[in-house]
Amino acid sequence: MALPLAELEDEVLSLAPEDRAHLLERLLQSFAPASELQDIERAWVAEALQREADFQAGRAKMVPGSEAMARVRARLA
Repeated sequence: MALPLAELEDEVLSLAPEDRAHLLERLLQSFAPASELQDIERAWVAEALQREADFQAGRAKMVPGSEAMARVRARLA
């Protein structure tokens, strides 16, 4: 018998962060074909490498995560 959604949510949210991340990855995979997910993963890797190159070349700077989140929240407000 399937769990009611609210119970399932409570159980999932009680998992360790790495377990929730694994579950999230599996859920996302269920929405797209494997080939599309590979394209998305390649795009994220390319983006990460470009950001690293920009940082190494002095074209970008790192900021603490709390500051980055504050900037995002300010833009969304």
